[in-house]
Amino acid sequence: MSRSYSPREMLETLISFNTVSDRSNLGLIAFVEDYLAGLGVTSVRVPDATGEKAGLHALVGPAVDGGVVLSAHTDVVPVDGQAWTQDPFNAWEEGGRLYGRGAADMKGFAATVLAKVPDFLAADLKRPVHIALSYDEETGCHGASPLIRDLLDTGPRPDFVIVGEPTRMKVVTGHKGIALLKTRIHGHPVHSSQLHRGVSAISAAARLITWLDGKTAENRAKADPDCPFEPPYTTLHCGTISGGQAHNITAQHCEFMTDIRLLPGESAEDWIAAYKSFIEQDVVPGMRAVSADCRIDVEEIANVPGLRQEDDGRAEAVVRRLTGDNARSVVVYATEGGIFQNHGLSTVVCGPGSIDQAHQPDEYIELAELDRCAAFLDRLLDGLASVDN
Repeated sequence: MSRSYSPREMLETLISFNTVSDRSNLGLIAFVEDYLAGLGVTSVRVPDATGEKAGLHALVGPAVDGGVVLSAHTDVVPVDGQAWTQDPFNAWEEGGRLYGRGAADMKGFAATVLAKVPDFLAADLKRPVHIALSYDEETGCHGASPLIRDLLDTGPRPDFVIVGEPTRMKVVTGHKGIALLKTRIHGHPVHSSQLHRGVSAISAAARLITWLDGKTAENRAKADPDCPFEPPYTTLHCGTISGGQAHNITAQHCEFMTDIRLLPGESAEDWIAAYKSFIEQDVVPGMRAVSADCRIDVEEIANVPGLRQEDDGRAEAVVRRLTGDNARSVVVYATEGGIFQNHGLSTVVCGPGSIDQAHQPDEYIELAELDRCAAFLDRLLDGLASVDN
């Protein structure tokens, strides 16, 4: 029999596992497996290709269609270079706040859900609770799709999904998507005094980045003033760049990273196709006219769909009723919500804590937020115990 945990105690435990995205999360997953098994709940591990990471899903209640998925990611962002005042993986309390990496983003929600499992088990549920814990959300949501497919393939189909990213328990019904690209440019090096015989990879990169900036400017100019997002248009941004060997050599190599933050409903594939078309039609031919070995490679690192506002969405209706929040809320950061939605599941984002604390040194969550989340789950539990829900 597993020991009981309060949401705070469970959060302290989850924070103690260093699950920065470049590390394994298996210690945390094993803990959750053992905890659930001690309560008589069977969980399913969904490993990644390396075997060093895994997602996990579990069903609490009757194995029937319907019910809810409570979703959280287990990975956190790095702490390197940040000015933490205490150990980020040893939670501490101060002033009504619990500090530690992942406290807000988003182990607070996972901890509250896990701490409430005994209450789920004690209730006479008519519809189940699905718990879903993923990996690698912070690096591109790579763990979500395998987890969702396995959940849908091996168990009953849930009715709706709550992704517990920090929203201060506000109901978020839309967010932008993100496509992350790495562009590698291979030029032809010559002495800069013979510039006409060479191809500068840096100059080619400048043309591509100018194209990206130009598309953002076009989107800004035609933005819908009624769009609820800030900014209310798709943005294309170069975040990092490196290249070149010396000031007097045309650069043989250059690479840069781009993120495209898409409005829901826009296709990342369309933007990527337009980018590649510009490369192949407007940039590469001139490079190869000088040297046939020139080329430009574009690698797709991540493609996370946005969350669309649903017409008469089941998730929105239920969560608005439980929270009393009827305001229209959208966010510009990406979550796994759009991935659940693309698998045909009605989805909203709603969880404890504030995104303002996410990824920050001395990240924290207010303990009152954990209490609000626990009360929300109690109301959700009452609904799942109703024959009519």
